[in-house]
Amino acid sequence: MVVHSEKMKSLGQLVAGVAHELNNPINFIYGNLDHLRNYMNDLIGVIDSLAQVADKVPAEVMESIEKSKEEADYQFILEDLPPLIKSCKDGAERCKQIVLDLKNFSRLDEALLKEIDIHEGLESTLNILYNKFKNKVNVHKEFGELPMLSCYAGQLNQVFMNILDNAIQAVPEHGDVYVRTSFENNNIKVIIEDNGAGIDQESLSRIFDPFFTTKPVGEGTGLGLSISYRIIKTHNGTIDVESEKGKGTKFTIKIPVDWHKEADIAGV
Repeated sequence: MVVHSEKMKSLGQLVAGVAHELNNPINFIYGNLDHLRNYMNDLIGVIDSLAQVADKVPAEVMESIEKSKEEADYQFILEDLPPLIKSCKDGAERCKQIVLDLKNFSRLDEALLKEIDIHEGLESTLNILYNKFKNKVNVHKEFGELPMLSCYAGQLNQVFMNILDNAIQAVPEHGDVYVRTSFENNNIKVIIEDNGAGIDQESLSRIFDPFFTTKPVGEGTGLGLSISYRIIKTHNGTIDVESEKGKGTKFTIKIPVDWHKEADIAGV
């Protein structure tokens, strides 16, 4: 677990550096798009004002102007520029959100205990995985009221990433993934359930074994769920799995809110 923590710390430092380098140019683009839209409106206003003085401009000059507008497809540009600029701004906003989600996912403070909102970690993980599930999986979020949790944030986010990624991959074409949270008996409870391919009972008994995977050769290391199991145990919690072939799989995670008061974290 010490080696894993060091790897997560290195990942956090890498992401923080990349995020910093990306953040500045993205902000330049995002901020300048408003100026670009204003300049566009000003230029269109200047061009349109020519129509108001057309009777004072020599006919051959107006003909030349109209010919230039026609060759440039001015009317199309006029209609296309506003949505074009809007799509650029939407893209810049998406880039900003991705950078924020990556920073939240691999927190630099993951080696330290810190109070976090579990829902923030789940949302960030789903945002990172969005391109994987957007065309085939409907994600249903049923979030309850949760207290803040003192934990190793980066490690818990990796657990959510491993289980959600597996759930998405388990859905062959179109299906559903349910993410439910609740607070019961002083435990934060997170359930991630899919209606995908499911796991046979023999494989289910080995699901948390290191290097065991149900994926084809080359598509999985068999370490994701093993690491997830150890991370939850580090938080003095439990992780259980139920599955039926052809019907789907359900992971249930429970973490005591005061786990750190009972767990021996000296060797983590």
